Amino acid sequence: MKKKIALALSLVMIMGLALTSCGGKGGKLTFTTGSESGTYYGFGTVLAGQISDKTKTTVTAIVGKGSKANIELMDLGDAQLGLVQSDVMAYAYNGERLFENKIGSFSTVAALYMEQVQIVTLDPSIKSVADLKGKNVSVGESGSGTYFNAVDVLTAYDLDVEKDIKPTYQSFGDSADALQDGKIDAAFIVAGAPTTAVTSLGASRNVYLVNLDDAHIEKLIAASPYYSKNVISKDAYGLDADATTVAVGAVVIARDDCKDDDIYNVLSGIFDSIDTLGHDKKNELSLEFAASITAVPYHAGAAKYFSEKGFTVPTK
Repeated sequence: MKKKIALALSLVMIMGLALTSCGGKGGKLTFTTGSESGTYYGFGTVLAGQISDKTKTTVTAIVGKGSKANIELMDLGDAQLGLVQSDVMAYAYNGERLFENKIGSFSTVAALYMEQVQIVTLDPSIKSVADLKGKNVSVGESGSGTYFNAVDVLTAYDLDVEKDIKPTYQSFGDSADALQDGKIDAAFIVAGAPTTAVTSLGASRNVYLVNLDDAHIEKLIAASPYYSKNVISKDAYGLDADATTVAVGAVVIARDDCKDDDIYNVLSGIFDSIDTLGHDKKNELSLEFAASITAVPYHAGAAKYFSEKGFTVPTK
């Protein structure tokens, strides 16, 4: 009897692994996104729902802890898809900055939209990055992609994150709460605008975004070419004027051992029915941008989809 129970438990465990593994027959993929107050989670859940509804592949979006954690979770085999910043995935693939060792177990699926470096404040006197000197500033969670974005931007203005500001290391939601409570003066939030944490803050307070000027943007891009100049529309948060900043790409990646058919379905579920996506970010999707990544090769299933649409992408 005990042997039968043990055998049954083993079969349950094996079946469970098959349903969540890229190599299984279930076509079930776990998709790590971001915090509940960020764009990754909001848009990621919409994407997962549409892929599941329109294809034979079932995708379940879960809360994630940012690009670095998403990549590490996938490398461990605990997730099959992830939303990450384009700069962070390059760090992982090359074994740089956040990553001591190269992580080569993943491939690109598609670039989705640009993630703006938003420097948020409730203090209208903070107009430039230079004005952050001596201020209490949230620079993202320790070791996160946002933290390194903050370091890059501050460095372009000759500011040291540890010496010239008073840094705190908080998530988007915690940063918004700290701004609301007057505990910090500004916060770096790297996400597609409008971002839930900022929108919620703006519901009760006047929100301002700190602008980057062209000279310092050029200096930043010269040092870190994965950034690009970007303008956040004043309509995103009801601002008086558009805000100029820089941005990186938001990219879907997948484990290399995911079935080609499943990754093909991920793309067809998104791009063959963009109009039915229930999120404003759908307006920023395009096949040309989706196929534009060069830092990390594409999954074979993605390459097949893009080839049918007339785009050639690099593969391993």
